[in-house]
Amino acid sequence: MANLKDIKRKIASVKNTQKTTRAMKLVSTAKLRRAELLAKKSKAFAETLNETLSEISYTIQQYKIGGIEGRFFEEVEFPAVVDIIFVTSDKGLCGGFNHQTIKTVKNLMDKYRSKKVKVRLKAIGKKGIEYFQFNKVDLEDKIVGLSSSPDYKKAAEFIKKSVDDFLNGGTDKVILVHNGYKSMIAQEIKINNILPIDINGLKMKETKSMLEMEPEDSEKVLDSLIQKYIEYNMYFSLIDSLAAEHSARMQAMDSATNNASEMVRKLTISYNKARQESITTELIEIISGMEAMK
Repeated sequence: MANLKDIKRKIASVKNTQKTTRAMKLVSTAKLRRAELLAKKSKAFAETLNETLSEISYTIQQYKIGGIEGRFFEEVEFPAVVDIIFVTSDKGLCGGFNHQTIKTVKNLMDKYRSKKVKVRLKAIGKKGIEYFQFNKVDLEDKIVGLSSSPDYKKAAEFIKKSVDDFLNGGTDKVILVHNGYKSMIAQEIKINNILPIDINGLKMKETKSMLEMEPEDSEKVLDSLIQKYIEYNMYFSLIDSLAAEHSARMQAMDSATNNASEMVRKLTISYNKARQESITTELIEIISGMEAMK
């Protein structure tokens, strides 16, 4: 009978867990819808910004002798220092969401360190910070709370340190890594080489350009766009990562709920078997007692 009580207690415990995971799934689904809408709008703006930057850069290359110049576009063939900014979540229970980002960062670290390049890590998100601190890896900069509540001003302030170091020669390359939103059921790792800016890597509009300006005006507009381009790419990575996080958590909680249902089913079968065995044992004892009295 004690075995029956244990199984019954386990069934009740699993059902309570199932209620929690189901509730968390519903919460993540609701948050995902809002984050997905914001991510789509932000992506459209980011793409337009990149296209505009590409158009203006192309105009300067076409009309200015010597082409486009400036520290933001200087590619160092053999970089000495590389900054890797990566985004993880502040909360867990989202499957392998953070693991994929951390794995990508570690691979990039190994790649550059094998070439004797100094790598400086800058972490956004509690989970990534905890992982690298636990493994005794130094972090150049870190911030908690920004990945769960993206803020443009704070994002701009965080990346500004790397931008200033790049302009001063303190670093030769700035890379942004995050796990981005692909669909309701899929995420994808995105590696964005923020600095130096690769003009050839920016997308040009296939339609005819609506921009009409003189080459000298283009340079002024370009200078103001570069800062916005860097800041907004940092901000968009936070929004994109948050949408992907909710997507991953929704999937993880859905799987946990399904697993709980399967566990309840198996425990119920075990309970019924144990109950049948108990009843059979009692019947045998009664029959044996009656036979002994004859």
